[in-house]
Amino acid sequence: MSYFVLMTDSSTDLPKAFYEENDVELIPIRYVLDGVEYKDDAGVSMEHERFYEKMRAGSMSSTSLINREEYTQAFEKFLSEGKDVLYISISSGISGSYQSAVGAAEELSEKYPDRKLYVCDGLCASMGGAVLMHYAQKMRAAGKSIDEVRDWVEENKLRVIHLFTVDDLMFLKRSGRISSSAAVLGSLMGVKPMLDVDANGKLRACKKMRGRRGALEGLVNWVEEFIESDEIEVLAISHADCEQDAMTLLEKMKEKYKIKEVLINFIGPVIGSHSGPDTIAIFFMGRKRT
Repeated sequence: MSYFVLMTDSSTDLPKAFYEENDVELIPIRYVLDGVEYKDDAGVSMEHERFYEKMRAGSMSSTSLINREEYTQAFEKFLSEGKDVLYISISSGISGSYQSAVGAAEELSEKYPDRKLYVCDGLCASMGGAVLMHYAQKMRAAGKSIDEVRDWVEENKLRVIHLFTVDDLMFLKRSGRISSSAAVLGSLMGVKPMLDVDANGKLRACKKMRGRRGALEGLVNWVEEFIESDEIEVLAISHADCEQDAMTLLEKMKEKYKIKEVLINFIGPVIGSHSGPDTIAIFFMGRKRT
């Protein structure tokens, strides 16, 4: 069976070792911090701890799209070598990058008619995309074809559940997720919003908990609404420089559910620019999102 390339972008918050050990390609998304542009390249250009240190000190960060030319270069590198490519994109619900990828793929498909180039809208954010890629690379390693993997991703991507809480509402306010008045009132009252990602790949505020401890316990209990049994095959936890809370969350999850495999990593600058320091999130396969 012919080899094919698996590719994603930095919105999946996968660790550098994952790309190296599993032969997965990364397209970095760029961000600007204090007027300087960086690549969100799994912590190579800037360590995650340093990024959040700057944010806590008051630095502002903004993100940009992956443009069509960048996609063309990334895809064509492998197509010109006679390899097929499957790219799992950042959700179209939070970024316009997906449309640029589709445009590049359409043009390249005419230039390389004998090659397969598939662009999947992941409809995921942070390590929700990592869960998808985890399964995709295992399927490729087991000998599944590019079509079989693509079809599985399309059929199962809405089963990836995202549950998260942010520590400072003002970051969501800056990114337009909540109003200024709600952010100020919530911060004064110590309210921690509980959010998920809907079927269109967009962030959605669902609940509110009082205090950090309440938010972490709320995440654990919220899982019950989405799983079909008490067994979770792959649990991913991403955190914005709050590793101790991530480990506490993991222990609470293990006390309540049977977990086979765990993935833990930082929330990278692309997602962290909008959610802020101390955001924490969990991801797993469950019932289809609505």
